[in-house]
Amino acid sequence: MCGVLCVCVFVGPGENLQDIICFWSSREVRIFKSTAERKPSIKMTTSNGELLGLAFMAFFIITLSSTARYYFKFFCFIAFSVVCAVGPVPLMLLRPRDYRNALIPAYLCVGFGKMLGASFTVRGKENIQRNHGGVVLMNHQSALDLIVLAELWPIMGRSTVVAKKEVLYMFPFGAACWLWGTLFIDRQNRDSARNVINKEAKAINEKQAKLLFFPEGTRGNGDKLLPFKKGSFHVAVESQAFIQPVVISKYHFLKSNAKIFNRGQNIIKILPEVPCAGLTKDDIPALMERVQKMMQREYELLSEESLSINNISEVH
Repeated sequence: MCGVLCVCVFVGPGENLQDIICFWSSREVRIFKSTAERKPSIKMTTSNGELLGLAFMAFFIITLSSTARYYFKFFCFIAFSVVCAVGPVPLMLLRPRDYRNALIPAYLCVGFGKMLGASFTVRGKENIQRNHGGVVLMNHQSALDLIVLAELWPIMGRSTVVAKKEVLYMFPFGAACWLWGTLFIDRQNRDSARNVINKEAKAINEKQAKLLFFPEGTRGNGDKLLPFKKGSFHVAVESQAFIQPVVISKYHFLKSNAKIFNRGQNIIKILPEVPCAGLTKDDIPALMERVQKMMQREYELLSEESLSINNISEVH
């Protein structure tokens, strides 16, 4: 039997030829000459091999490292969210400040969230009354709450969300947010923020609009909801509107401290409306306590159910 061995020998610098010596057997030796014109194709092959190797290495690291996977998924989510928001801007310019401008980005955001493993089931749709406006309150856990907004936007009707003014300057995402009617407030200037919100509150009754708030004011991912801020309750009482509590189960699949971003099924529950007719500013503390207790109780129930759905055993 004859063994097979291939050896490539390159001639020195300045030469135009390279000798490829192939030993097909122990008795026969053939020498093929190839011109320098083949060098670019050899370099291209090497380059493609390097890219393939880097891609494989990145895939290998992301697969094995939860930290790498965490950052990779969040990068993809943020990048895709910006693309989804900015892509339809030319269409948004035809009707600026219209809530319907967010419908296409919302649809795309929900779909991409499922691809990343963040899936949501919406319950309590029968509690939505589209024949009048109101104040919608949601618990806030992560940047992934953008998917929650995307789930709610098509079913709530005429809506607008309240965000800090810094978001407006996050170009081009901020421009898209403005075009679909986001209300920007300056948290450092309470009087200014309240005046802006009070003006918009008129739309609750005049346009049957819904204002979406995160009453905690900041992200919280513990077992207890953070204390609520008074701003949204002032709007509800002043406009004598309904409060619509919306509770999202705890993101057990997401652990920021441990840098874990797995797949998870989550629950969004829309609770019955809380009327504010006849209430005054003096009733706000009691109203806040009532609504927070209601949402806290539901948060605990949904989070426990979410553990069961995702087959997770959480150690406290």
